[in-house]
Amino acid sequence: MSMRRRAVILGLTFAAAVLVLAGALAVLAPSVSAPTAGEGARSGVVTLREAYQQHHSGLQVEARGEVDHVLPDDDEGSRHQRFILRLASGQTVLIAHNIDLAPRLEGLQAGDTVGFFGEYEWNSKGGVVHWTHRDPGGDHPDGWLEYHGQRYW
Repeated sequence: MSMRRRAVILGLTFAAAVLVLAGALAVLAPSVSAPTAGEGARSGVVTLREAYQQHHSGLQVEARGEVDHVLPDDDEGSRHQRFILRLASGQTVLIAHNIDLAPRLEGLQAGDTVGFFGEYEWNSKGGVVHWTHRDPGGDHPDGWLEYHGQRYW
């Protein structure tokens, strides 16, 4: 193989590796900037779908969905209000909202719309979003829920 051909193949291989890495970083990068109205929910759904398909965790995500099921509170350790949201993509995510650190969403029922910003953790059922509250230690991005025009954090 000629030196020129070897250099071209090496250059193409390097370019392909850079493109693959850039794509992976785009999926893994936390999205903590404030997108324009509507944009965050749409891009959050795409990020959640990709995170679920690729088994990624630890992503800061923003989206909204419709309450599919309201579950009993988890009272072990820190108390969490739990409910399942169905996103525009059809994916469902469990929201685990720490009610020791943030107010409960009173009157929440199936069919209600809830927006959220929190940390996504993968599981085989669609994933869990937690950290939907302020971080009292200041080490983690503050999360929130939006319900009936009010932000809960």
